[in-house]
Amino acid sequence: MIVRFLLILTCSASGYSIAYHSYDQWWKWLVGLCIGVLIALFVIQIEQAIRKVSLRVILGGVVGMIIGLLIAFLFAYGLSFVSNIMEKRQVVPWIYALLTGIMGYMGLVLGSKKVEEVALFGWGPAKEISDYRILDTSVIIDGRIADIADTGFLEGNLMVPRFVLDELQYIADSSDSMKRARGRRGLDILNRMQRSSGIYIDVVDHDFPKIKGVDAKLVALAKKTNGKIITNDFNLNKVAELQGITILNVNELANALKPVVLPGEFMTVKIIKDGKEPGQGVGYLDDGTMIIVDNAQKYQGMNVEALVTSVLQTTAGRMIFSEMKSVVAEKKSYTATATRQ
Repeated sequence: MIVRFLLILTCSASGYSIAYHSYDQWWKWLVGLCIGVLIALFVIQIEQAIRKVSLRVILGGVVGMIIGLLIAFLFAYGLSFVSNIMEKRQVVPWIYALLTGIMGYMGLVLGSKKVEEVALFGWGPAKEISDYRILDTSVIIDGRIADIADTGFLEGNLMVPRFVLDELQYIADSSDSMKRARGRRGLDILNRMQRSSGIYIDVVDHDFPKIKGVDAKLVALAKKTNGKIITNDFNLNKVAELQGITILNVNELANALKPVVLPGEFMTVKIIKDGKEPGQGVGYLDDGTMIIVDNAQKYQGMNVEALVTSVLQTTAGRMIFSEMKSVVAEKKSYTATATRQ
């Protein structure tokens, strides 16, 4: 703010001084002062717009513009040998201006658009953009992505857009204590991943001002970079798949890695609470899978041996139905006695 104030003060003083030494009327001095203020405000607007653009894009645009101006100079130098044009001296400056404007504009635009495809000033070789995995807010807060990346199973470079960081910062600054804790956890997970030597995270400034909503921006970024989105968000998963975006869902990966349990196997489970049906007890595996044990209600808080009778797979996860080992033994004994009789 202080620097901007000094800029306005300098420009206004310069405008006033130029008008003061050029004209005798006092009102023209005030016009010069106002013009200086307007110039300062215009420069501030340009500065705010440039702040949203990455330094790599700015340098690419500058290099492209310089190359365009050099090409314009060579064209103009070649035209100087054309006698028909050189005879009309008043046309020559306008031809130079036209070539400079066209080639400078083309160099600026093409340089800023194509900078991602080349290495610039030794900033490393251009990466395969399609090799990026784009992280969304939910998967960062979840935290399991850090453990997966540490194992080396996650190939490619991880991309975190600036608007995802802004959302994490907004959540971390929330007045709600639970949201604030989730946001800070997400930031801690990112810091941990950046410190890891085996993980490369590229924080990019790509933004889509005309698109509202982080999910919509993630889809647009994935289309632009031909990347894949890593998420836990069910709605984002469905919306992105409808638009042809490849989704890597950590929840689906976790379900695929759950241990296989087959009917007829015995397992030890701790009964946590009552089931919906009379006499049922409910326990959980380490991965969160629910186990329903018949006739185990009275063993709440204790470990019991259970025989798996069936496994139900749903979109929300798995449910394992089982019976107490002692009950199964009693049934076998009763069946054997009945058979002998």
